[in-house]
Amino acid sequence: MKTKNYVFLILLTLSVFSLNACSQSPNKSIDSKNTFMKKELTSEEKRVIVYKGTEAPFIGKYTDYFEEGVYTCKQCGSELYTSTSKFHSGCGWPSFDQEIPGRVKKLLDADGRRTEIVCANCDGHLGHVFYGEGFTPKDTRHCVNSISMEFIKKEDLNTTKTEVAIFAGGCFWGVEYYFQNAPGVIKTQVGYIDGHKDNPTYKEVCAHTTGHIEAMEVTFDPTKTNYETLAKLFFEIHDPTQTNGQGGDIGEQYLSVIFYTSEQQKEISEKLIKLLENKGYKIATTLRPATKFWSAETYHQQYYQKTGGTPYCHSRRPRF
Repeated sequence: MKTKNYVFLILLTLSVFSLNACSQSPNKSIDSKNTFMKKELTSEEKRVIVYKGTEAPFIGKYTDYFEEGVYTCKQCGSELYTSTSKFHSGCGWPSFDQEIPGRVKKLLDADGRRTEIVCANCDGHLGHVFYGEGFTPKDTRHCVNSISMEFIKKEDLNTTKTEVAIFAGGCFWGVEYYFQNAPGVIKTQVGYIDGHKDNPTYKEVCAHTTGHIEAMEVTFDPTKTNYETLAKLFFEIHDPTQTNGQGGDIGEQYLSVIFYTSEQQKEISEKLIKLLENKGYKIATTLRPATKFWSAETYHQQYYQKTGGTPYCHSRRPRF
């Protein structure tokens, strides 16, 4: 009898582990700075970007630089500022009065007084932001270290027209896994959407205090794929009939939702849902207009690519 009880306990333990695999905390041994770097940083670049140092004033190559183009993150390549937001403040560092939406995060500095700015994609240190100085009508000054950025001239920018789609289908690690290498996809990022707090953290979202849903934003080339193809992929890599989450991940943050960015995306999504309903599926996926998408912490981005694992909560099943 004891043997049977031990076997039962072992099977129960394995079952609980399988159900909660997607809800576990990410591997804390992952070095988010190193796994996301696109280029090796010099010791001076690391001092500023990784260890939050400050470049000496008036020596940066972009302090008095005013060509047309885009300023990108030195560490990961994410676009941060356009040249149209740059102005001369005389402070000794490049100054901008506006970031590209969603590309810069604002944090309380370690000194407890200033507001630090970091790349939203990789958390690389950029500098600080100040308000109320009256330099421009926006009354904002992003004071950025030149060494934290790279500049791309206007004529060298990729002119390919891109489109964006946003899908939520449970743990965003698994959703991104199936999209990041799909034909025509240029970039994916996971994050939070549809809540009522700016810059939510993973801890806050998991505590269900912000109303956000885990989602994935995919940027794609419409000459190589289309929204309908990607939406079909979405419906096939998760269970669109589950009403309370996805797999063992239960709760509002794991609901199946399509956040459409245009009426065309909404119409295509409605058509696909109708097709699935005609096949007998009771679709729980809801459609909502896209709101502000907040990029998740670096260690969540391309999670399975970094760890070499595969999703526990997602698998592809043909439905169309």
